[in-house]
Amino acid sequence: MTDLTAAVAALRRGDLVVYPTETVYGLGADATDPEAVARVFDAKERARENPVSMALPEVGAAPDYVRWTDRERAFCEAFLPGPVTVLLERTDRVPDVLVAGRDRVGIRVPDHDVARTLARRVGPVTATSANLSGRPSARRLADLDPAIRERAVVVDGGETAGTESTVVDVAGGELRRRGARAAAIEAWLEDTD
Repeated sequence: MTDLTAAVAALRRGDLVVYPTETVYGLGADATDPEAVARVFDAKERARENPVSMALPEVGAAPDYVRWTDRERAFCEAFLPGPVTVLLERTDRVPDVLVAGRDRVGIRVPDHDVARTLARRVGPVTATSANLSGRPSARRLADLDPAIRERAVVVDGGETAGTESTVVDVAGGELRRRGARAAAIEAWLEDTD
């Protein structure tokens, strides 16, 4: 197991890190460094048109990177930390490469100590599954594709739950991807509409 000091050092150098979350293993880089983010896309063989989310250590860090309405903030306070990705209007601190030039960014506050510690010590970290695009997500390090493993510092957190996060556009009142807590999220959106 790689310790967090080595993972933090790797992220600060612009290198990649595989880290556990409450959903699946994530592939992390400094989400504010365009070159590091580009390495994430390359490692995953992911099309640059498909945005990547960012993980924050806590909801209170979000205003540094997004503009949100009162309703969006209330949603984040209700569901984060947790297995939810919230689409919010980004600020100029979020690089174009992360969001494929779009005006919204996916924000995660993982409910996992390792993921949150990395974001607390380095700043926002990319929050995308540690797999080649189109392949299954890794729940265990044994599931990790060798092409990803050889390009990243790996932090072992044991087996993860394996359910992908739900992606929600609060402003539009819709789920973009069903995953963990989807029913509770739909109920909240209906109740606050």
